[in-house]
Amino acid sequence: MTTATKNIIHKLETLPESMVNEVEDFIDFLKAKHSKSFYKEGIDQNQVVEEPKSLYGAAKGTILYISEDFNEPLDFK
Repeated sequence: MTTATKNIIHKLETLPESMVNEVEDFIDFLKAKHSKSFYKEGIDQNQVVEEPKSLYGAAKGTILYISEDFNEPLDFK
């Protein structure tokens, strides 16, 4: 076990339970961020964290009509 790992474990032992849960969530976030999926043998499929799919371009081709005066200023009278 490395010194850094030992330091992290020591710090975790001094945190309240609610903060330990936040640390666990952050670790899951980091794993998902750096790999599409971190599924390993022996881990329940429900514990697999996958990176969220990007929504950019999801509406491409769905806007079929834009009014001719779309870029005109709006009149609030």
